[in-house]
Amino acid sequence: MRESTTGPGNSVSTANAALRGDVDLGQPRHDWKLAEAQALHELPLFELLDLARAVHRRTFRDGEVQLCTLLSVKTGGCPEDCAYCPQSSHHETAVEAEKMLDEKAVLEAAQRAKAAGSTRFCMGAAWREVKDGPVFDRVINMVKGVKELGLEACCTLGMLNADQARRLKEAGLDAYNHNLDTSRDAYRSIVTTRTYDERLATLRNVREAGITVCSGGIIGMGESVADRCHMLIELARMNPHPESVPINALVRVAGTPLAELPPLDPIEFIRMVALARLMMPQSMVRLSAGRTEMTRETQLLAMYAGANSIFFGDRLLTTDNPGKDEDQEMIRAAGLSCQKPAAASV
Repeated sequence: MRESTTGPGNSVSTANAALRGDVDLGQPRHDWKLAEAQALHELPLFELLDLARAVHRRTFRDGEVQLCTLLSVKTGGCPEDCAYCPQSSHHETAVEAEKMLDEKAVLEAAQRAKAAGSTRFCMGAAWREVKDGPVFDRVINMVKGVKELGLEACCTLGMLNADQARRLKEAGLDAYNHNLDTSRDAYRSIVTTRTYDERLATLRNVREAGITVCSGGIIGMGESVADRCHMLIELARMNPHPESVPINALVRVAGTPLAELPPLDPIEFIRMVALARLMMPQSMVRLSAGRTEMTRETQLLAMYAGANSIFFGDRLLTTDNPGKDEDQEMIRAAGLSCQKPAAASV
């Protein structure tokens, strides 16, 4: 989106120019300014939705939703202190540390996910970082097995060095998830056991290995609108943009430091989805955690605004997720269709 000639540096004018059709929001760019992002975010809701919807329809097959399944292959006992996470060993929650699942159990879960309609299977482990050795070798075999089933394979395993990223790529891994969570400034109040720059370093290792990047964040953790915009700006600075941008709403879990925060206003969630679509027009925008607290109408409006994937299955790592039948009925009732494996995107 080029700056409006109606006023250099005037980002409100830029947003107005977008409404008039004087600028092209469908072209990826990497130089977003905070004032620009906020001006779009604060547009009247229907105008924001109209812009996001137009960009979405230019890039993606309209009405098609990718189903993804996320399985926790190593639950609990994580040494990180992420304030939102029930798997942290720093918090007193109902989640207990468990042994890593064996390969057979994971591949059986992947097969069930495929039979239910998922085209992407993501394996998550509650680790600070990947450690070389037999456990990582087991992950490598899981990735190979998921690929043999004809599914896209994704992992989220914590921090990753360049050689580990290379090994995952050689095993066939399609995508690696490593969320930024929030803005650089707000991050300090959410996580103290690893830095923002360490997160970005992992994403660089993933990109350089030729694995597609899945990175987004969580809203509703007490952050400001500016923080939310800064997070999207950081993601949009990546060249190319992350192929996948999950937008999570905070799941308030008893025992975590954020458990008593108020619920997120659904309109705030919709605005973030629309803004992500505008700022990263060619990325898959995925509805992730927090859907159990959303009405069906909120989720469908998010899809109208540009989300084109949902995490599918009764559990999302350790928190509840809408049931498969519920999601399939929502998709059917809206006249949407599920993406087929042959058409699955990165």
